[in-house]
Amino acid sequence: MLITHSLIPGIIIILFGLIFNWYGLIFSGILYLIHILIDTFDWGTNLFYFPKKPVGVKILISKEELENLPKYLANYKNNESFFDEKYYTNKIWLIIEVIAFVTMMFTLIFFALEYIYFIILYFMGLYFHLARHYHLKKLERR
Repeated sequence: MLITHSLIPGIIIILFGLIFNWYGLIFSGILYLIHILIDTFDWGTNLFYFPKKPVGVKILISKEELENLPKYLANYKNNESFFDEKYYTNKIWLIIEVIAFVTMMFTLIFFALEYIYFIILYFMGLYFHLARHYHLKKLERR
């Protein structure tokens, strides 16, 4: 797991916000921490990076799959395809993603309409994820 999927970057962002008295940075750090805590529900995450064992509910992977991961990964040409397929075929998780998007849009429209152009960043990220998803599907079909 990457250090970016731990609490460390969020804590650092908050500290910089406190040092420079920049509320936007403090708020960003808090949102980063919330994102990491939400990540504990899908695959789990290593909260403080150093212990490499993922912590969390791990909705998208069963205990048996986690314990025998190499066996499951062997069924795919690309290891990432296993995780990608589990993510995009889980209807509950996709509904949660849609609810999060709708909530984000309502929050942005009602509380910070002047920053609506930031939604472009969301769609750029969505494009990256979907392009990667379809690329992996194409590689698996070959």
